[in-house]
Amino acid sequence: MKRRLFSATLLASAMALGTAAQAQTKWDLPAAYPATNFHSQNLVEFANDVDKATGGKLKITVHSNAALFKAPEIKRAVQGGQAQIGEILLVNYQNEWQMFGADGLPFLADSYDTSMKLYQAQKPLLEKKLAEQGMSLLYAVAWPPQGIYVKKPIASAADLKGVKWRAYSPATARIAELVGAQPVTVQAAELSQAMATGVVESYMSSGSTGFDTKTYEHIKNYYDTQAWLPKNAVIVNKKAFDALDKPTQDAVLKAAADAEVRGWNASKKVNVESLDKLKANGMTIHTPSAQLKADMQKVGETMLKEWLDKAGPEGQALMGAYRK
Repeated sequence: MKRRLFSATLLASAMALGTAAQAQTKWDLPAAYPATNFHSQNLVEFANDVDKATGGKLKITVHSNAALFKAPEIKRAVQGGQAQIGEILLVNYQNEWQMFGADGLPFLADSYDTSMKLYQAQKPLLEKKLAEQGMSLLYAVAWPPQGIYVKKPIASAADLKGVKWRAYSPATARIAELVGAQPVTVQAAELSQAMATGVVESYMSSGSTGFDTKTYEHIKNYYDTQAWLPKNAVIVNKKAFDALDKPTQDAVLKAAADAEVRGWNASKKVNVESLDKLKANGMTIHTPSAQLKADMQKVGETMLKEWLDKAGPEGQALMGAYRK
């Protein structure tokens, strides 16, 4: 009798544990940037908000610094269900669909206000495309404005001729071609090593990336061109999202909306702080010369025309909505 009671208790305990395990859903969230980056910190806050709001029912683990998937692999991983949710840099996927690259066009949207305006015009198109691919857009956050890191001082685009230039997207590779630099494809997680070994002598990015990668240890000049503000987007596998109950879905959407607001505010704050930190570590922050500004504006005009030719009516509609 005692043995039967003991067996029944064990069975009940096992069933209870099984039900608890079944009730908890676990998601992996791959991201490409260091844990200290403001985007990554925002992802962790987002995951914590979801955890709290669902009472631990949905646990999201953030895998920063390309630990789970490399930057260009993340979108496919979410689409294929290898990861339920992920953070991508939209401009990385311009060759797949031109609209992904709209916020990487130099001097099209070069402030936080114009960047938000472009995002609002882009958003319905992004949502439609991602839905066709079995995914949903949860939120997007802009990087700080992009400038030029370069080993030697420059006065014009001609001074970049032959320089080993880090390209991380189709747009940054095209800029290299237009100024006569030598493009080298290097993702954020490998950038420090590439600079240390001389593979990269120059690149365009934000003050935030420059500080995260300790660029000041290898490159001493930053030209604050404020050329564009590319966005990171957090995307979710639609099947994984649809499998959640309604209260959990609502918690994810609420946490995403909060993360978007928090992320844009953090980006603005980080923009100022990063340039101060770069200065403190020996980087010279330059205001671009009139010639360099004019040269880069010309690059931007060329790239916008090329982009519109490739993007067709969809691109024209996006520009029309943006310029309203």
